[in-house]
Amino acid sequence: MKTAETPFLGSNFSLGLRDGLPIALGYIPAAITFGFIAQTTGLTPVESVMMSLLVFAGAAQFMALSLLAAGTGSLEIIFTTFIVNIRHLLMSASLNENAMDDNPWKKAGYAFGITDEVFAVTATKEDSVHTGYIYGVFIISYASWVVQTGVGYAVGGLLPATIQQSLMFALYALFIALLAPALKRQRKVLVLAAASAVLNSLFSLFLDTGWAIILSTTIAATVVEWIAPAQKRPSGGTSTQRRST
Repeated sequence: MKTAETPFLGSNFSLGLRDGLPIALGYIPAAITFGFIAQTTGLTPVESVMMSLLVFAGAAQFMALSLLAAGTGSLEIIFTTFIVNIRHLLMSASLNENAMDDNPWKKAGYAFGITDEVFAVTATKEDSVHTGYIYGVFIISYASWVVQTGVGYAVGGLLPATIQQSLMFALYALFIALLAPALKRQRKVLVLAAASAVLNSLFSLFLDTGWAIILSTTIAATVVEWIAPAQKRPSGGTSTQRRST
């Protein structure tokens, strides 16, 4: 039977810190960009850092900034964030199958830190993943994201106001950069993006910006997936089989 451990002590936590270091380094440019754009959007230093502390979800935070810039209400922002982050429910459930048995409160603690990158590192371990290891990967990534958010805000504050306003295009350029690789891999993503854009343009005529985005994204994703569902990958003999416990 698997035994529990103290999350922040021992070799597993140290190993998690080591494996999480590349994530922490990779977060630096994205977090600095977020802090900078948060400054140009009008958030205070405390609000910007608190968003990274309490949300810790890059795509959702950038989406929130765009909605704030458009004057969207808080309810729409919360609902949009839920839709953007709903994939984390599946990631957490998948990681739970390979994680060691432990106190539910400890699991709830590291569940907050399951980003795409943290999941990729922890879920690919062949053996059962220790609580301390997950916390190690999570904490070093989390600390990097929060600290660099503050750095980005400070850097943005040193620039003249005219440059800050002109660089607001960086937020939209970032979304295009995130979308472009997916467009190359699958035509369905292009159809989804186009359908969402058309629906959003129509809904914006009589709805607030936030609700127009929520409805257009939800409807487009549902319709496109219904018309062209994702194909299941054939299971071959080379696939890695889960170790029996």
